Amino acid sequence: MEQDIESPVTIHQPKLPKQAREDLPKNISKECAKRKIQRYVRKDGKCNVHHGNVRETYRYLTDIFTTLVDLKWRFNLLIFVMVYTVTWLFFGMIWWLIAYMRGDMDHIGDSTWTPCVSNLNGFVSAFLFSIETETTIGYGYRVITDKCPEGIILLLVQSVLGSIVNAFMVGCMFVKISQPKKRAETLVFSTNAVISMRDGKLCLMFRVGDLRNSHIVEASIRAKLIKSKQTKEGEFIPLNQTDINVGYYTGDDRLFLVSPLIISHEINQQSPFWEISKAQLPKEELEIVVILEGMVEATGMTCQARSSYITSEILWGYRFTPVLTLEDGFYEVDYNSFHETYETNTPVHSAKELAEMASRAELPLTWSVSSKLDQHAELETEEEEKNQEDQNERNGDVANLENESKV
Repeated sequence: MEQDIESPVTIHQPKLPKQAREDLPKNISKECAKRKIQRYVRKDGKCNVHHGNVRETYRYLTDIFTTLVDLKWRFNLLIFVMVYTVTWLFFGMIWWLIAYMRGDMDHIGDSTWTPCVSNLNGFVSAFLFSIETETTIGYGYRVITDKCPEGIILLLVQSVLGSIVNAFMVGCMFVKISQPKKRAETLVFSTNAVISMRDGKLCLMFRVGDLRNSHIVEASIRAKLIKSKQTKEGEFIPLNQTDINVGYYTGDDRLFLVSPLIISHEINQQSPFWEISKAQLPKEELEIVVILEGMVEATGMTCQARSSYITSEILWGYRFTPVLTLEDGFYEVDYNSFHETYETNTPVHSAKELAEMASRAELPLTWSVSSKLDQHAELETEEEEKNQEDQNERNGDVANLENESKV
């Protein structure tokens, strides 16, 4: 089973899974092979995970309806045709056995004999009568008579079972046809994610859009960071999932997706990108999975679109090109520029380093204010001491004059 993480181990060609061998170029260097990143979720939204060594396969049969819906169309259509064909053949065989055991085959053309089913003269006619009974076609040429109680019971059983088969298979086909998976094909994500400054804060951003005029109702966006980690106790957790806040607490994760929107994640102390700088980003082994959910306006069914970004698809110091313009009486979206970005001035430091630099830039101002306050206090103290000395000198002069006058 493939692991969607960047593996630094040396790749031995014979031991690789088939898909991994096909993905590797013919003349790839060893360094490139070591730095190859397997996606956890592909760009088209499909999860790149294969389930192997599943022994409890009976669990799929306990939910046979979902199993049939999840099958590919070619297998689903094959099962659809086979179920109806087998039921028609099964009941056709029973109709032929009833006619054979009653002796109807020996009295074909005998007007004095009352058969179980009129004009049933072989297995082919019994098969056709089974189709007419289950599909309620009723051509009127072959009919059951009232002299055959076993045929009446079989008719009731086939009618009931035929209704159940119709409800199950038609319901399965309807659910498969109405699945909103194809609706997700018109929900698009930008090819790259970008990191740049927004409102004085370092932010991770990506763009989403809807190509249809019928909108997604109650649309919401989520993001996950897929990265292996090791706990303090030494436990290794492969492909650990961490939430990336895209506006959950402020309500910005709930979208009105009429025109393309730029989803922003502020890189703060709670962000997993807090300590990642531009130089460190290419060295990280991580993947960002974005999930857009909502209800299809036409059917009311829940739709989910997914995509992902690996480190090579995260552009540091870029912004998205605007795609919305004001025309004569309406807004126009230019999807030719949906994936385009342009370079902008962005610090190469991590958000943590920027915060520390900002805090250090405020320290000299604090020192200057405090030093001025201390100097002002010292001046006041010196003035008070000087005034006290002058007062003492005056008191001494007055005392000397009084002594001289007494003498």
